[in-house]
Amino acid sequence: MRSYKLLVTLGLAAATVVGCGDLSAPGGGHVRDDDTAERARRVAAAWEGSEVARAWQRDYYLLGDAVQLPDGAFHNDADKRAYATRNFDLRTPLPDAPKKPGRIRWTGGEALTLPLTSARAAYDKLDRGESPGPALTVTGARLGDMTVLTSRGKATVPAWLFTVKGYDTPLKHIAVTPPKLPRPPIGAVQQETDELVPLHGLNTVAQDGRTLTVLAKHGACDDGPAVDVLETEGSVVLSASIRGTSDGPCTSQSLAKKVTVKLRHPVGDRILLDAFTGRPVPPHRQAARPTQ
Repeated sequence: MRSYKLLVTLGLAAATVVGCGDLSAPGGGHVRDDDTAERARRVAAAWEGSEVARAWQRDYYLLGDAVQLPDGAFHNDADKRAYATRNFDLRTPLPDAPKKPGRIRWTGGEALTLPLTSARAAYDKLDRGESPGPALTVTGARLGDMTVLTSRGKATVPAWLFTVKGYDTPLKHIAVTPPKLPRPPIGAVQQETDELVPLHGLNTVAQDGRTLTVLAKHGACDDGPAVDVLETEGSVVLSASIRGTSDGPCTSQSLAKKVTVKLRHPVGDRILLDAFTGRPVPPHRQAARPTQ
């Protein structure tokens, strides 16, 4: 039973919260287009009580990053560049996947078992660089665990722990693969506009559960992205837009920027949804380089 109760009649307008840049509190001045606000309400209504929503709250879907860096990472610019370009140098044999399944444990006592991936599969997701530049040297690998944020809250999941030369603690990568999410109950918007664009992904959820940081897209000739929030009992719908666009000549490059938004209530076990795609907001995995 949730500890709060929201007005969830979708005909009522929910409060809008706007985040800009790395602000930790709502910023003002942005007025939502009526069609965009209606889109957020339609997304929330489609997910409310749907089979895919029940699957989201029943199974394991990762909301945080699949990778946790060693303590103190990184020591120097060369190591930062190596990780940014995903350049690794393997100097050890990699274990096979154990035959027994992995066990996911939630803080509330619930558990779920899923097949374990091999250390090679996890390493191959890390090592994607083909640059002649600096590399992080991996000298060992063993099975352990890590704590991640999932669709059902914080959980301890099996992880491959890679020993990285020069670091006292390992680089961790999850060792289980989430099930495929069923088809969402609503389709994506067909075309981007300044008033509604897709999010790049979720960066962080603060300990209080009320402060979210997402990566939102914008262009080279605007005032940056904004993100509005519609909160219902079962979901949190994020609507990303681009502020202050110019009609004059402009380069066509696509940029990304961190946007921090505040919720009225902790996200809890509610589904975090992207109004544009109609899908859960994915964890950000280096999809774009944020601007400063």
